[in-house]
Amino acid sequence: MKEFEVRFHLCDSEYMTALRLVCGAVGSAHGLDLDALEDFKVCVTESAIILKNCGFDSVRATFGGDGTCAVIEGEGGNPAEGENELSLALISALVDSCEIERRGEIITKVKIKV
Repeated sequence: MKEFEVRFHLCDSEYMTALRLVCGAVGSAHGLDLDALEDFKVCVTESAIILKNCGFDSVRATFGGDGTCAVIEGEGGNPAEGENELSLALISALVDSCEIERRGEIITKVKIKV
């Protein structure tokens, strides 16, 4: 599948719903079973929540590439350290691979692969 990206504001929960729909389409195109598809959607949504907790206004989500993966990167706002232990634990439990990029103590990017 060709790589593509979408951008979503984090100001409204309806954008999170739209992000989950995109994840569902990507996962379906890659042939994920129902459980793996739901895990993928949860992890991408949790990644966006992490970035929102860190003060970002929006996210850029890039899908595709090697296997079923997503790179979720924070943009704009006033980045600061946020409380994200629960979300990070959930993501780590549900995906094959999770990479976290930080600028100091601030999480700026989450890369997941199922």
